[in-house]
Amino acid sequence: MKVLARILGSIVCALPAALLAGCGGKASKTIEVRIAEPRSLRAAPSTEIDWRRVATAEDRTRLRNWRQAWVDALAKAQGSAKATVVASDSLLFDPDRALSGAMPPPGSYLCRVIKLGANGTAMHDVTTYPPVDCKVDDEGEVSSLYKVSGAQRPVGLLFPESQARAVFLGTMVLGDETKPLSYGQDSNRDMAGYIERIGDKRWRLVLPYPRFESLLDVVEIVPAPKR
Repeated sequence: MKVLARILGSIVCALPAALLAGCGGKASKTIEVRIAEPRSLRAAPSTEIDWRRVATAEDRTRLRNWRQAWVDALAKAQGSAKATVVASDSLLFDPDRALSGAMPPPGSYLCRVIKLGANGTAMHDVTTYPPVDCKVDDEGEVSSLYKVSGAQRPVGLLFPESQARAVFLGTMVLGDETKPLSYGQDSNRDMAGYIERIGDKRWRLVLPYPRFESLLDVVEIVPAPKR
């Protein structure tokens, strides 16, 4: 079995840390890389790739503490001057909202980031950003999710966990960088979160305890309008 990771000329390698060599490519075209299957997965059917074998110990801890991240972040957000942002969208900010069909189908999307709970004196307890283009691609056993533009561009893979939840593991690309660091190479860039469907053609990526700026990031994901 091979795991394919293809992200707009840059490559996200999202297999166990021992196999995570740096990947790269020119940003001007789409290229492909095939990563040999780790021995720990060879006995398992291709449909049973376990994100726990991929995630770092730190990211497993962050994911395990997802509910506490919601509690801490919402407490700050609801007591802030921008509490109406949370109050006006009960579906997006309901920690327990998770419908069947967690995996968004391949296609073009708009991703809107809302940061909750200031982590540091320079941030507000609610910070919203305008929607930016992002994409979901079918990579075989997993899917890839990545932002196409913006100063901070998450790129990573989506691992099925249940009908109501998928797991995102990836890394952050910054500024004018043309390729991501390998997942597990820099803990400050590693990202881990849950994908959940919260409505008709509406998903969210929940990132508990990101490294900087906030206690919880919520990324609304909706289909991009046809252009």
